[in-house]
Amino acid sequence: MKKFLFVLLFGLVGFGLEQKAEAQIFTTKLKITVVDELGNVVPDAKVTLYANANDYKAEKNPVQEFQLTNKKGIVTFKGLNQKQYYVKVEKGDKTNAGGGEIISDLEPKKLNKANVVISEL
Repeated sequence: MKKFLFVLLFGLVGFGLEQKAEAQIFTTKLKITVVDELGNVVPDAKVTLYANANDYKAEKNPVQEFQLTNKKGIVTFKGLNQKQYYVKVEKGDKTNAGGGEIISDLEPKKLNKANVVISEL
């Protein structure tokens, strides 16, 4: 009987840990690839996410700290909510201002993907 209770208790604890790990693994993410007007990836571009248009325009209250794209022009923001975001990308004299600022509603617990084109103003 003790052996049965031990197995049952161990199984319940293991099941709880598995669900907690699953919740941590499957967070809502946004993978952004930054390219220039010729379609070339842009490394070291500064990418910032904002929750609304006012914060985007004022460049204040970012959702998370900005990230720099890697050598493949990619950044990934994790732990996001299911909503739309405003994205600002800058590198030197190039930006995405004037087009492609809004990322549509994200799908929850998935890796959402978006491409952002930057060009000279």
